[in-house]
Amino acid sequence: MKAKDPDDAGAPAESVCSMVLQILVPFLLAGLGTVSAGMLLDVVQSWDVFQEITEIFILVPAVLGMKGNLEMTLASRLSTAVNAGKMVLVREKRMLIIGNLALKQLQATVLGLLASLMATLLGWMAEGKMPFNHIVLLCSTSVSTAFVASLLQGIIMVGVIIGSKRMGINPDNVATPMAASFGDLITLALLAGFSQWFYSFIELYPYVLYLVDLLLLCLIPLWVVIASKHPASHILLHTGWEPIITAMVISSIGGLILDKTLSDPNLAGIIVYAPVINGIGGNLVSIQSSRISTNLHLNYSPGEVPEDRKSCYNPCRTFFGSGANHRSAQILLLLVIPGQFIFIHTIHLMKGGHTLPSPLFTFAFLSASLIQVFSLLCTADCMVHCLWRKGKDPDSYSIPYLTALGDLLGTALLSLAFLLLWCSGDSGSV
Repeated sequence: MKAKDPDDAGAPAESVCSMVLQILVPFLLAGLGTVSAGMLLDVVQSWDVFQEITEIFILVPAVLGMKGNLEMTLASRLSTAVNAGKMVLVREKRMLIIGNLALKQLQATVLGLLASLMATLLGWMAEGKMPFNHIVLLCSTSVSTAFVASLLQGIIMVGVIIGSKRMGINPDNVATPMAASFGDLITLALLAGFSQWFYSFIELYPYVLYLVDLLLLCLIPLWVVIASKHPASHILLHTGWEPIITAMVISSIGGLILDKTLSDPNLAGIIVYAPVINGIGGNLVSIQSSRISTNLHLNYSPGEVPEDRKSCYNPCRTFFGSGANHRSAQILLLLVIPGQFIFIHTIHLMKGGHTLPSPLFTFAFLSASLIQVFSLLCTADCMVHCLWRKGKDPDSYSIPYLTALGDLLGTALLSLAFLLLWCSGDSGSV
């Protein structure tokens, strides 16, 4: 009789076929969401507020990444709780959900404010000046977007996780990509809408912006009180800030790269594709991170890791093996090429293209995406086990770091690809 792989012990039984199907549908939905976000960003970049206050482009990866981090860490925590049987009792389930949602609103408000301050700092360093009314608009836009998007998508995410468990689907495969399916589009629409709305008030009624900031910040004590009532969210009130703040800073650097790339008219086409490469990379690595974390929660005590993870890290171990997490890493990497191929052609058709994207552009984009996802999956395997060995919960720590790294890698690789395409005279990226 074949020995059971440690990766499979205690985890929900899955065939390769069911794993592919459970991952594929949310992946395609998430991809269409990021494609829609890219098309929306292409439209709104010509709005007055985006032309006048270009620092908003620094906010875009930071706010989208922050939203993704909060949604995916919530999804990962609740998926692990469901698989570990911690949401069986109605009272326990209610306290866990309400505590996590309150914690997420608190984190969204604080991070929204910090993201706007980071965008202000980076914009000032790049331009050497920053008008005060621009700072106020960035703060109001970022905090309002983070607050509303977090509330809407948090409620949806709870429904997805509970529903998937009732349907016999592993929430680890579904929850994190569903968290991002149309989250980017909703968040970007809110960001554009709030920024244009506040821009119309900034000259005649600036006090509206102050009142909005004051109202949302005054709700912080309420979220603290609610989140502190559940032990799990109470712990995260004190320990859950480091990864999401660090991730926000990393994503902001990616936003600065995007802002500088857009300042060159020859590279302006990147705006459509940036949400796609960043969103897809973050979605895929979040699935793997959530799966590895669930396996560790089910089979090992904090600080204890499998024998083959106690030695030096070897990238081959991420993809080669008989365990469920090895298979999922292979599947996620194999999805990159066909998935991104579909998405770039969808973008091309939505832009009104009557010919196919050039082979050189297709090769450059797919290469950038493949390098990004391969790097992220290797990093996830190493990071999740390292965090667990140090006694830290990977559900709360790994995903913010990984998605932020995905934003930075994706934006940098995509900028490099567009620069090489421009230097070679290729017009397929237009």
